[in-house]
Amino acid sequence: MKHFFFNVFLALVWALASGRISLLSLTIGFVLGYGVLWFAQPLMEPSRYFQKLPIAIRFLGFFIWQLLLSNLRVAYDVITPHLYMRPGIVAVPLDATTDREITLLANLITLTPGTLSLDLSEDRRTLYVHAMFVDSPDSVRDSIKNGFERRLLELIR
Repeated sequence: MKHFFFNVFLALVWALASGRISLLSLTIGFVLGYGVLWFAQPLMEPSRYFQKLPIAIRFLGFFIWQLLLSNLRVAYDVITPHLYMRPGIVAVPLDATTDREITLLANLITLTPGTLSLDLSEDRRTLYVHAMFVDSPDSVRDSIKNGFERRLLELIR
């Protein structure tokens, strides 16, 4: 985490040195700072930062893609005269064990249009999810397990 904050500091220094603070200058500063820190690895204490940042970027890309697809599917169902939704509640067995993992997963599912986390079982091993488009409960379960949960656990563990 220390490396991330140092990278943000380097991005701010770059933005201030370039004369204007904007999203573009901060992004360029962050990328340049990452490069500087990557080359300086032998001089610094060991960190998983350089393995986790690419995973975080891939996770962010995956989430944005899922958000876009979900929005388009819900919008298409709303604007067409025929309703294609088949709502249902699906029980998703969890590999996530800590409060942080379960909360993040439930919130990511709820942020995606067409899905809503409803409840967690007493033994904290099953998450109940309401989905607008349940063609097959197994496909919904698989998309959550192999999509959001797998990528989230890869990022935060």
